[in-house]
Amino acid sequence: MQKFKKIAAEKICAATKKIWDYGDLDPTELAGALEYPPDGDMGDVAFPCFRLSKVLRNAPPKIAAALAEEISGDEFSSVTAAGGYLNFKVSSAALLSILSEIEEKGESYGSSGCGSGKTVVFDYSSPNISKPFHIGHLGTTVIGHSLKLLHEFCGYKCVGVNHLGDWGTQNGKQIVAFKRWGNREKVEKEGIDALVELYVKFHEEAEKDPSLNDEARAEFKKLEEHDPENIELWKWFIDVSFKEYEVTYKQLGITFDSYNGESFYSDKMAPQIEKMREMNLLKLDDGASIVDLEEYGMPPCLILKRDGSTLYPTRDIAAAVYRKNTYNFDKCVYVTSSAQSLHFAQWFKVVELMGYDWHGDLVHVPYGTVSIGGAKLATRSGNVVLLKDLFAQSIEKVKGIIEEKSPDLEEKDSVAEAVGVGAIIFKYLFNSRIKDIDFSLDSALSFEGSTGPYAQYTYARTRSILSKAENESFIAEGGDLTASEEEELLRVLSRFPEVIGEALEDYEPSDITRYIIDLCTAFNRFYHNCPIISSDDAEVKSMRLRLTSATSSVLGTALRLICIKTPEKI
Repeated sequence: MQKFKKIAAEKICAATKKIWDYGDLDPTELAGALEYPPDGDMGDVAFPCFRLSKVLRNAPPKIAAALAEEISGDEFSSVTAAGGYLNFKVSSAALLSILSEIEEKGESYGSSGCGSGKTVVFDYSSPNISKPFHIGHLGTTVIGHSLKLLHEFCGYKCVGVNHLGDWGTQNGKQIVAFKRWGNREKVEKEGIDALVELYVKFHEEAEKDPSLNDEARAEFKKLEEHDPENIELWKWFIDVSFKEYEVTYKQLGITFDSYNGESFYSDKMAPQIEKMREMNLLKLDDGASIVDLEEYGMPPCLILKRDGSTLYPTRDIAAAVYRKNTYNFDKCVYVTSSAQSLHFAQWFKVVELMGYDWHGDLVHVPYGTVSIGGAKLATRSGNVVLLKDLFAQSIEKVKGIIEEKSPDLEEKDSVAEAVGVGAIIFKYLFNSRIKDIDFSLDSALSFEGSTGPYAQYTYARTRSILSKAENESFIAEGGDLTASEEEELLRVLSRFPEVIGEALEDYEPSDITRYIIDLCTAFNRFYHNCPIISSDDAEVKSMRLRLTSATSSVLGTALRLICIKTPEKI
């Protein structure tokens, strides 16, 4: 509908000039003000004439009535006034131009190409070593990757960075736990689960004996000073952790361009700290080095602890400088929990105070928390729902459904994995990213309603229809629109470029996820009410095959943009 909004806005400007001799309206601004009526029978797009009341010195209903009488054109079958609104109904012929556009552009339909020549770095996923993926990590991972795919789709060169949490006091805690209670054979056999068990035990024991926290800080300090024993243990913990991470990333279909974690920047922090000193930004506060941000309404940003060890802001600043020098990014996007919003606001401000003119290109994309049955997740207490367990449970449930409904389905295991994992991703990405989520696997796995399996099944249905049409030598070309369901499907298809633009601007994958449901709903209504393969009219059959093919193309693109695989048979 973006195309028709633009045409409607241009016609409003021309009519306003003709009727009132007022030529100062901006078509682009007016196009942005056009809305979708609550009832499709009223029109496809509507302009609220209240916006012109002041400049034209007229009541909105009178403006709407005058514009409705003046505006006409082949693009709109009707232009009517309803109170203070001007409603435009797109003609069938104009809707057909959308179908031709989809066929011409193919998989690039919806892309504006606005990112051509620009580079974006995405920092996402970034698990802490020695800790397994749990459902709390799903947000940064799938939101981050979806945004990367979305930017790539719009022409940006994207660099995906997995900024591993492989440095900091938590590593000291892990080293203490292993030295006190660990067993190498057990860790080799059980992998990251054994490391988590040790991490949880550390926190249990530290509650009884707080001096363990001092011991952990001392072990991390030794790690920073490259103590051979601690370095060897630390590298081993990373190797053990990565064996599990790689399994999860493979299931999600995610790869990264860089795995440079916090430790990579250990030798890159000193120049930035020195720069802060030279600019008199650093102040001593109880032995620690801080940047005072009181005048900006924020607590101080801690750069060095009293013992001289570094912190997250120190490493993040060094990493940002390195990425700018290495990739010359136009944007560097950080996808993390909203709980870290203050942290990012603080060190972004420090980067600005350091005189880096690209500070405005740093973007924090926050998201809400996830819980299971209302319970928050915490590795230190052992209260986690592991992603591998959730995926396994979901895949197993899908296998049961397949055995019951499609026992002869080819490649059942890969389909079950695609649907089981896709169900969890879709459920997570359906709501606005900033909202907190209380996750329910049963609702995620439903084949009805706003779910991943429903969307994937609809896609598989389009592929099945097209496959059958090809086998029967049907040619998908020509024809006219003969049913309201056909027109409605095209209206939904016409919205895809606009949805892409909004998702890109707002860093909001849920815009695409919700659009997928709208498209599936429109297609299934069309499918149930309009015979496709069985139609006796060759031209009608041809048009409906074209609509099916267009839906398949757009739906497949949309699903892939939110990290969901598209099996052709379910």
